[in-house]
Amino acid sequence: MTSNSDLWTRREAAVPRGVSSMHQRFFARGDNAEAFDAEGNRYIDLATGIAVCNTGHGDPRIVAAVKRQLDLFSHCSFQVTPYESYIELAERLNAIAPIEGPVKSIFFTTGAEALENAVKIARAHTGRRGVITFQGGYHGRTLLTLAMTGKVLPYKAKFGPMPGDVFHTRFPIDYHGFSVEQAMAGLEALFASSIEPSAVAAIVLEPVLGEGGFYNASYAFFKALREVCDRHGILLIADEVQAGFARTGRMFAMDWVKEATGVTPDIMTIAKAMAGGFPISGVMGKAEIMDAPDAGGLGGTYGGSPLGCVAGLEVLDIIASDKLCERAVVIGDRIKGALRALQQDGMAVIGDVRGPGAMIALELVHDGDANRPNPELTKAIVQEGAKEGLLLLSCGLRGNVVRFLPALTMPDALLDEAIDKLTLVLKRLAPA
Repeated sequence: MTSNSDLWTRREAAVPRGVSSMHQRFFARGDNAEAFDAEGNRYIDLATGIAVCNTGHGDPRIVAAVKRQLDLFSHCSFQVTPYESYIELAERLNAIAPIEGPVKSIFFTTGAEALENAVKIARAHTGRRGVITFQGGYHGRTLLTLAMTGKVLPYKAKFGPMPGDVFHTRFPIDYHGFSVEQAMAGLEALFASSIEPSAVAAIVLEPVLGEGGFYNASYAFFKALREVCDRHGILLIADEVQAGFARTGRMFAMDWVKEATGVTPDIMTIAKAMAGGFPISGVMGKAEIMDAPDAGGLGGTYGGSPLGCVAGLEVLDIIASDKLCERAVVIGDRIKGALRALQQDGMAVIGDVRGPGAMIALELVHDGDANRPNPELTKAIVQEGAKEGLLLLSCGLRGNVVRFLPALTMPDALLDEAIDKLTLVLKRLAPA
């Protein structure tokens, strides 16, 4: 048996340090919400490959669909000879997208590709150059999406200069005392100081900040942004790469916004959980906007892989048949309830517990003070959790947020076990 330490030695010799790994444990096998490493150690997976395996690892329905497709063909490029699964996936997504009017979709391979192409489409439609994003937002690792990302370390350091005409403003976060009114004043200040609104093609934001710390964009903020976009002819782009496909308790996080306010985006980007682990991403938007680029202006050799398309169709079926939106709410409420109980029992390091559905954040601070982040404890919890058999992730501009992204197919017994292990780790490292 090859050990984790042996594999890590090989990794350090063969792979550049620029691609980091949070855990020095090598994934060997997955089974729904469980993972097993090269030494046979078992973990409850609360990371799911960064919100990719919402349907769990190795769902037999997805595996069977991909195997059927492999027997037919694995690649031909949609730009050369199209195939039906691409069209069917687009049709089904168009029908459920929380976007007004007729919708069209195009598929790519990664979330960053989806964001880059969303910007291209927005610029083609508006004839404008500017893009506005938010501090703490994460949109990818290509140079354009790095410019859009609102977090320097570790993403931007050493990689400049960044593409121009991308501007950042501050995201409203109640927990840190920065209101929607202040955020909108900051946006108006940006218009006055950096770029006139008539030159802005799009405002891009995550409905729930991912790397930034799992902070929700409030309904009031979306209403205010929609009004500004409509007044100035700016497109509103919702980046649903991490929040989509039942993670928040709706198919898309924007479904919550639409239900509560009627606000809808002009364009949405999707990826991650879209195909149960098979690489595919997409851009969905109003048909007249999506048709703005000339023929041949969009595409990519691997975009909309047939394997990803058939897997994506199966994921849509599983979310519906297994009621994963409802399950996300149940799982999220159980985990958040356990964490809030610890907070109420006097665990002062727990500053905030938040997140829609099963997109959960635990923000760690010193003595309950939101202005005193505790990144050291955050790192310790992630590492100690792995020793107890939990795979966890951290995030946040200040590095003090543990994020939970469990499989939405996790059974109750496994959920109970995960909560028990998490409680044990927290009480060990941060007794009340």
